[in-house]
Amino acid sequence: MSTQPDCIFCKIVAGELPASIVYQDAQMVVFRDIAPKAEVHLLAIPRKHIASLDDLAANDAELIAHMMLKLPELAREQGLTDGYRTIINTGAGGGQVVFHLHIHLLGGKRLPGF
Repeated sequence: MSTQPDCIFCKIVAGELPASIVYQDAQMVVFRDIAPKAEVHLLAIPRKHIASLDDLAANDAELIAHMMLKLPELAREQGLTDGYRTIINTGAGGGQVVFHLHIHLLGGKRLPGF
């Protein structure tokens, strides 16, 4: 698994930084956002360091499919039976702050529309 020593999410994956982990497996880690924007706000990250959605390669197809297919299950486990939102911020102009691919899973009380 490739990691970046200065990446906060790589440090969470390695167990070097604490996180409120709600799920993990061989390919991904899911934890509660420390600055939640909704009643439920989880971050799903690959264990492999991928800087952003722009950096996915063809050989990452199985990984990203695994992550996306796991999100509905996690949403149900969090009680989000009425719906939820997923967001991937890509690049600084897209609002990405941590440059390790991550998918936000938000829900709970009614979320504002776009």
